Amino acid sequence: MLHWSHVVHWCSSNTRAGALSTHRLCPLSYSMEHLPAELMTDLIKESEDYCSFYCLSEKKCVEGVLAGVSLAPAQSLWTTEASGSVQLRIDELCPQEPITVHQMFMNSVQKYGNLPALASKRKDKWEKITFSEYYNCCRMAARSFLKLGLERFHSVAILGFNSAEWFISAVGAIFAGGLTTGIYTTNSPEACLYVASNSRANIIVVDNQKQLDKILQIKDNLPNLKAIVQYSGSLQKKFPNLYSWEEFMGLGLDIPDKALDDIISSQKANQCCVLIYTSGTTGIPKGVMLSHDNITWTAHHASRAGDMQPAEIKQESLVSYLPLSHIAAQIYDLWTGIQWGELVYFAQPDALKGSLVGTLREATPSSHMGVPRVWEKIMEKVKQEISRCAYLKRKLVTWAISVDDYSRNCTDTITNSLVLEKLRAELGFSCCQKFFTGAAPLGSDTVQFLLGLNIRLYEAYGMSESTGPHFMSGPETYKLSSCGKVLPGCRHKLANTDADGCGEICLWGRNVFMGYVNMEDKTVEAFDEDGWLRSGDLGKADEEGFLYITGRIKELIITAGGENVPPIPIEDAVKRELPIISNAMLIGDKRKFLSMLLTLKCVTNIETMEPTDDLSSEAVEYCQQLGSQATKVSDITGGKDKLVNKAIQEGIARVNAQAISNAQRIQKWTILKKDFSVPGGELGPTMKLRRPVVLKKHNDEIETFYRE
Repeated sequence: MLHWSHVVHWCSSNTRAGALSTHRLCPLSYSMEHLPAELMTDLIKESEDYCSFYCLSEKKCVEGVLAGVSLAPAQSLWTTEASGSVQLRIDELCPQEPITVHQMFMNSVQKYGNLPALASKRKDKWEKITFSEYYNCCRMAARSFLKLGLERFHSVAILGFNSAEWFISAVGAIFAGGLTTGIYTTNSPEACLYVASNSRANIIVVDNQKQLDKILQIKDNLPNLKAIVQYSGSLQKKFPNLYSWEEFMGLGLDIPDKALDDIISSQKANQCCVLIYTSGTTGIPKGVMLSHDNITWTAHHASRAGDMQPAEIKQESLVSYLPLSHIAAQIYDLWTGIQWGELVYFAQPDALKGSLVGTLREATPSSHMGVPRVWEKIMEKVKQEISRCAYLKRKLVTWAISVDDYSRNCTDTITNSLVLEKLRAELGFSCCQKFFTGAAPLGSDTVQFLLGLNIRLYEAYGMSESTGPHFMSGPETYKLSSCGKVLPGCRHKLANTDADGCGEICLWGRNVFMGYVNMEDKTVEAFDEDGWLRSGDLGKADEEGFLYITGRIKELIITAGGENVPPIPIEDAVKRELPIISNAMLIGDKRKFLSMLLTLKCVTNIETMEPTDDLSSEAVEYCQQLGSQATKVSDITGGKDKLVNKAIQEGIARVNAQAISNAQRIQKWTILKKDFSVPGGELGPTMKLRRPVVLKKHNDEIETFYRE
């Protein structure tokens, strides 16, 4: 069988772009300490006016930029046609010249060509390819896509876990004039059918037999589908137009380089290149169209706001494991990686089932991003390990974590060398300097605990429709419970603010999307009359410009008495008061009073990712402190454990005591038999709560609250 390294070697020696390997501006030995101090200061300067400074130094104006670049004709800020084009939101804040994905990649190859780009573990050994090899493989994939009949502005849908093949397929699809479309690996065949059909997929790239089986079930209902490619494992059975990865990479040999170059040259920065499908939390998934400019501009500016360094100064490294079909992972792992010459290690498919920490220990990344549930699992793992320590060591670790910031400054050497460095190393964070979180709200207890480990989480706020982050925390823009400040070059406003200054967060910038594919009504709803993107989220900003999320308009509960109640602050308060609670969901829309569904922290089945009946070690410890002997969820549900039920009632009473009105007090509650999960449907792929699903699934329990 043709091995991956052979494909890389073949690509390097058989494409004209292989010549790029002689153009190197950044040798591997180039490091920060070799820079003059004054130059280093200039390069790493991170401030709120970074983008404005850049613009002024370049002495560019909007008219000059637009006059010097070739864009597709456009009459509007939005479109719903995949083949459409939009006016770019270039203004005086950040009038950088718009570029395509290919132009961004070429710039990086010229600077970082010899640097390692992608690292995959095969047979217990890390195999790396350089940026030049990466680029050449993307060209080969593009030629093969053309050979298979990829049409302009039709999609290549990718259904699989993060891998070099995922990246190469995504970039190759764009080079060939198509659209990159990710499909969540947790999707059912029916959900895959919707995305593939809506995006007019010509080719579907799958990970393994499990994902292939889904596509085989639906392929006859996909009139645009021309081929399927499987990139992991051998094909168990041969079908027409089904190819292994090795076969696929050799298909385009007879497609001339000029044919591909002509397609690449015809691409414009204000045309679509990526489709991101929303998770369908509040309805059917919407295809978010992102332009070349959305991708390239955001990859450049959002990462700098988070203090990610270009490889000229220091090559950043990270581990890719979150779903690439979500914009957060795609912009952080794939596009920012190309922009700044980062080294991306690919985790194993069972990363979230337990192998992630092992990969982190081997890769020792310089930055790491996780959704809140990942950080919660890390917190739980540390707590579990601490509970197993001998008495003296347990006391030392507990003391080190509980030291406040002021005291830590005085005892930093002791706590770091004796305890915290070892703890971070055990987690794979011995070299990690930047920790990011986003995609869902993060509990304050998790933030505080990780701060105790000297892990400061930089929270970001954004959405698929803003190409990921619009607000970002960083070393110079950090406040507890805040999402940071607006990205340089972007703007925001709060619409329909109340007496407390809370309003709907509206966004403007080069990162704002083109529109929803084939959904004109939803696209029109997404923008206000002046073209600002309406987020649907409620928030407020302090006098320094730090943003705080207070809720979501669609999640806002309006009681029968007409009182508006944002559920998230109350749910978070309950989880803070009661460490045994995993999920809390407030009920009360059009009801006379508020009630709540609760789930308990439990052990997750590593294979199925489904919650079990066994309580987590933290939950068992909580019960023991109360004098309860409960070890299972079923020991507590239905009011069976009086001690635990009494403690929960007291915790809710403490939350109620902080309520600003009687209408915001929880009157009734119940503990569900199973925790919420992705397999159960209550949580989306990024662990966001799917409230409509919960309401429908637990309708009987809810109605019991309100029976006279």
